[in-house]
Amino acid sequence: MQSGTITQALTWAQHAIDRIDARLLLQYVLEVDHAFLLTYPDQLLTSQQADQFSRLVTQRIYGMPIAYLIGERAFYDLNFRVTEAVLIPRPETELLVELALKRIPADQSCKILDLGTGSGAIAITIAKHRPQSQVIAIDLSADAVAVSRWNARNLRVNNVHIMTGNWFNELAEEKFDLIVSNPPYVAENDPHLQQGDLRFEPQLALSAGANGLACISCIINGAPIYLVNGGWLLLEHGYNQAAECRRLLENTDFSNICSYPDLAGIMRVSGGQLNALV
Repeated sequence: MQSGTITQALTWAQHAIDRIDARLLLQYVLEVDHAFLLTYPDQLLTSQQADQFSRLVTQRIYGMPIAYLIGERAFYDLNFRVTEAVLIPRPETELLVELALKRIPADQSCKILDLGTGSGAIAITIAKHRPQSQVIAIDLSADAVAVSRWNARNLRVNNVHIMTGNWFNELAEEKFDLIVSNPPYVAENDPHLQQGDLRFEPQLALSAGANGLACISCIINGAPIYLVNGGWLLLEHGYNQAAECRRLLENTDFSNICSYPDLAGIMRVSGGQLNALV
């Protein structure tokens, strides 16, 4: 597009992409908020701003997720940096955080483990809301760990330790009060992997074997060794995996097993409590 006003830029972009997407991209280019766009609709873009906005709109037309284009995504009550090295935090994953916080007393020091942390959204949000607790977050990707560490520093969360590792392999004989994970759970041949935002997200964070349950099974089988008696395991999973998750939990010394629906009514998180020794 040629240089023009804020109104002209938005009008041009909205012929090709979603109205909200256009607004977010222009806010990013101009480094302003929504109120500024509303207050100064006749402000002119510089040629450099117009060129940058045009490039971003073109990338969005080809499907590049907004979060990757602007480099951030809001999650729960925080803003997280995201890059193409990490899965984009999604609103439905906030359910996992809410369920975790209900199991962590605000006035006690608990130990929490987040497996496959990605951007750190889950671990850092829990740590932010439970400052007396200690959170360990692990991811196989060194690039993802770098992003999550940046987020922890930027959000000034000091009670989270982020490390590179393959599930439980880097842990010693530590015991946790709660283990949470949003692991890869999409079947490797699922056509959704070639659609929408998933086309651009890291396959390492998405795909998990022929039926999508490889990582979930690994976590459920390994968790009892690292949980205190009475500790909880909570896992996000696919829309059709709740029953199988509950079966795996039942076969691995867990009780109080339940699945929990997201705001769309889809069973999104399953979990259980490790049987306490009498």
